Amino acid sequence: MLLSALISALNGAIAKILSDDISALEIVFFRNMIGVVLILWALRIKPPTLEGGKIHLLFLRGFLGFLAMILFFYTISAIPLGEAITLNKTSPLFVSILAYYLLHEHLSKRAILALLIGFLGIIFITKPFGMSISYEHALGILGGFFAAAAYATIKKIKDIYDSRVIVLSFVMVGSVMPVFLFLLSPYIDAPQYLMFLFPEFIIPQNFSIWLLIGFMAFISTLSQWLLTKAYSASKASIIGVISYTNIPFAIGFGYMLGDSFPDFLTFCGIGLIVLGGILVSKAK
Repeated sequence: MLLSALISALNGAIAKILSDDISALEIVFFRNMIGVVLILWALRIKPPTLEGGKIHLLFLRGFLGFLAMILFFYTISAIPLGEAITLNKTSPLFVSILAYYLLHEHLSKRAILALLIGFLGIIFITKPFGMSISYEHALGILGGFFAAAAYATIKKIKDIYDSRVIVLSFVMVGSVMPVFLFLLSPYIDAPQYLMFLFPEFIIPQNFSIWLLIGFMAFISTLSQWLLTKAYSASKASIIGVISYTNIPFAIGFGYMLGDSFPDFLTFCGIGLIVLGGILVSKAK
């Protein structure tokens, strides 16, 4: 999980660079298409041994992962990288809630307090004190929820599917859904706030963009495999805490790319979210 967190921060930085030239949906498409090739190659070298089953949960994991990814890449293009990744990392808080309702994991009073602390951190980051909340920040939080739902499905299928097959479901759905949305885009008069889901498909002409796309696809697929292995090996809430380590890396990468340095309230929010995650793990 520690390696996955480091790689995902670097992946976010590359996605932010690419967002200046291509849409978030194209980033998702190219990232996952190359990921499909990499995972199929790995499966050919060493075929899976688990028999499988519950194909609907495998598809659900892929679909929820796609929703989380498109929202994540869109928020990366719209708000500072450190904030986008922090909001995405609210997923461990949501994981604890979903694990309680769906997986029947125990959720103590101490864990509930930890969740409240974590969500207070969200308020500090989004700063909705003017009776409104940034649309991009709201999508970032929603992306965190979908990521949590995807992680929760891993716990349901980890014993019947090879981790590479689980990742394959994610990258395959993440390749097919963008194609579907690209085909629909000429016929959809979407409102401005949903335009990021129906952009025009434009093939990149710059070779350096293709190099970045290929590198991002490789490291993000590696990160997904490491993440899947981590969630399969230990409690979701404990692994989720370790994932917070990518926040300082993301802040550093974002600052190097021109993001403003987080203000005091944002730092407080980040601290509260991390504290909430740590307390959740200790409450288990």
